[in-house]
Amino acid sequence: MTAVTDHTDHADQPGDDDAREEGSGGEIVRKETSATEIVRKETAGREAGRREKGDSGRRAADAGRGGGGGGRSGPGSGSGSGGADDVDSADAVGGWDDGLIARRVSATAEGQARPVQETVVDSRPPVVAPLAYDGPLRSRLDALRELVGLSRTRLDSRTLAEAGQVLDEAAARRRLSGQHTVVAIAGATGSGKSQLFNALAGVAISETGVRRPTTAAPIACSWSDGAAGLIDRLGIPGRLRRRPLQSAEAEAQLRGLVLVDLPDHDSAAVQHREHVDRILALVDAVIWVVDPEKYADAVLHERYLRPMAGHAEVTFVVLNQVDRLPGDAADQVLDDLRRLLDEDGIALGEYGEPGATVLALSALTGDGIGELREVLGHFVAERGAAARRISADVDAAAVRLWPVYANRRQAGLSEEAREEFADRLADAVGATAAGEAAERAWRRNANRACGTPWLRLWRWYQDRREPATGRLPVRAYDDEEATARQRVEQAVRTVAEQATDGLPTPWAQAVREAAVRGSQGLCEALDELAVRAGTPVGRPPRPGWWPAAVLAQASMTVLQVVGGLWLLAQIIGLMSPNLGVPVLLMVIGIVGGPGVEWACRLAASGPARRYGAEAERRLREAAAGCGRARVLDPVAGELLRYREVREQFLRASGVTVSAG
Repeated sequence: MTAVTDHTDHADQPGDDDAREEGSGGEIVRKETSATEIVRKETAGREAGRREKGDSGRRAADAGRGGGGGGRSGPGSGSGSGGADDVDSADAVGGWDDGLIARRVSATAEGQARPVQETVVDSRPPVVAPLAYDGPLRSRLDALRELVGLSRTRLDSRTLAEAGQVLDEAAARRRLSGQHTVVAIAGATGSGKSQLFNALAGVAISETGVRRPTTAAPIACSWSDGAAGLIDRLGIPGRLRRRPLQSAEAEAQLRGLVLVDLPDHDSAAVQHREHVDRILALVDAVIWVVDPEKYADAVLHERYLRPMAGHAEVTFVVLNQVDRLPGDAADQVLDDLRRLLDEDGIALGEYGEPGATVLALSALTGDGIGELREVLGHFVAERGAAARRISADVDAAAVRLWPVYANRRQAGLSEEAREEFADRLADAVGATAAGEAAERAWRRNANRACGTPWLRLWRWYQDRREPATGRLPVRAYDDEEATARQRVEQAVRTVAEQATDGLPTPWAQAVREAAVRGSQGLCEALDELAVRAGTPVGRPPRPGWWPAAVLAQASMTVLQVVGGLWLLAQIIGLMSPNLGVPVLLMVIGIVGGPGVEWACRLAASGPARRYGAEAERRLREAAAGCGRARVLDPVAGELLRYREVREQFLRASGVTVSAG
């Protein structure tokens, strides 16, 4: 079998009839004559043979067939060995869909070349099925996309940059082939990456040597067609794309594998390290190659393995150069490597559990290569590495976003906090004092209607000395107004602190800003409410029994007047003396008037309290409504947005969120 290394991706390059193919031994496969020309000449020879008669005609026909068989002269043209070599080479090349027209000839029993039917291979890139994510992964990606959209106005772009990059890479990978798995071989200087790369490919593709660094640019090797888009995504040019050794067994075992040899991650050249970091973020899986001397390198563990501990299911760790270790030293080094990986937080895929695969081999001697090839074959055949890589990227993004979205306790405003805020605002506008003033106004009105004329006259005199303002003031002094403003500000700060308790810092800041914006102009609005809803205008309403009380009080006054006039008439001699009746009438009027007033006070206490409570309730509701519209609703809106993004965050993290 002839090994072929192709410097271009066959899915991208058009056909070229004169293209040459290099063998594993470096020889050039000779160009074959076009099969179309062979068939044309053979047909012409047959027609000439039918026109000829006798032996000369048959010889002419044979000559025509011989000329069409290969278009060559000399001893090699009629020998069976020459034809067989060409057939093997053509078959080896034709086994790949390389966009060229396949040229094949087969040998007859007599050793002469016999033309076969022309095989034309479509030069267009093969159609490959795009990657399909399963339902849970799609749901997580949708949740992460919704999370980023809801958080753009609350968080800075740097916080959401990684999540956005994960979404972009997931979308880009989904559009590409789902039948291929891109695996990168990474490692330190001198670890034997390129040697392992060549061993898996079965042919020397990547340069090896003592010069460091040897690999200056990433090289890709694809075991099947259709991976051009994936390799383009890695930014690997066509001159650095290769084919492995052509073998039916190797092709079947590793079909769908795209292997990438990376530069050294600890290279002195900055460009090499940039290549490594860029491609490691794009491939589906990684094979880390370590050697017995540098397997515990701090740069490898701290910069790469530990941060990518969540990608254990798409990680291979290969201990190379075990042929240099005597006796059971290889097992000891392998155990110590497993210990270091466990300290890095990388789960090891042992006993059938998901995790990183750890192997020991020697790329130089070939020991363990077969086992790695078999493991890779099963890994590629599952066609799940790309989805697992994206899922691990989502996990990593969720872990980094955890401080931004995870709260320490249940966040939000309780009913007690809302009621306390309303009470503070009511106290600031003097709702209690307004209620008491309304109650006193109701009682005063009742006294004016049901009191004795002499008491009303006295109160009228006092009102003339101290004229009333006409309204019941809620806050009489400037210092009370300043105190009320301080109470409003304190109420806003308190409710903001209660709302942000347990929230992550960015969302707590957003809630505080919403509360502060709402508090602007709140004191003025409360003042207007106090004037409009807190102070009663005009006289309070009268109950139904007030006319009877007024009539009774008038009757007592009439009795006093009648008794007094009767007594006066007896004194001046207009009437016969009879002190009992007039005195009795006067006593009834004098005692009955205050009695009626006292009874009216008792009857008015209940309605007065209700009237004051109603005035206080109106002012409290007005203050609470103003505070709710200006402060509580904006704060609740921010809390609702946080609950929405937190739910999306939990979905993106893979946590099941209950419907309730």
